[in-house]
Amino acid sequence: MDRLDREILGILQEDARISYRDLGVRVGLSANAAGDRVRRMRRDGVIRGFTVIVDPAADTRSGLVVFIDVSLRLDTTNEEFERSVLTLPGITEVVHVTGAHDYLVRATAADPGSLDTLLRRLKRDAGVAHSNTRIALRAAPAR
Repeated sequence: MDRLDREILGILQEDARISYRDLGVRVGLSANAAGDRVRRMRRDGVIRGFTVIVDPAADTRSGLVVFIDVSLRLDTTNEEFERSVLTLPGITEVVHVTGAHDYLVRATAADPGSLDTLLRRLKRDAGVAHSNTRIALRAAPAR
């Protein structure tokens, strides 16, 4: 990766929908050359994909969006937890973190009753000793 690739990545992180023509103008390349660089970075795994970030308040299908700080039981390994938690319904992201907890889990639940079921399953089936749950009220747009 060179300076132009890093510049292209920065622009794509701000606006992944930018046209190759506009991208090329911003970095001083033709549309074809900019597109070739993006395709190469995708092929090489530098760019792993493009996504849409939806404001939890706008997505009425998902119900609650929650963040669950998780501490594992002493008899549960990280590998066991990761394998088990990803089988539970509603889990959208699992991140191993530093600090007071072992993992941060992002999930959706249709309603408070579904959240209660998810929390009970985390403790029963995934080896969670303690959890702290926060409900997303709204998300500020990413820049």
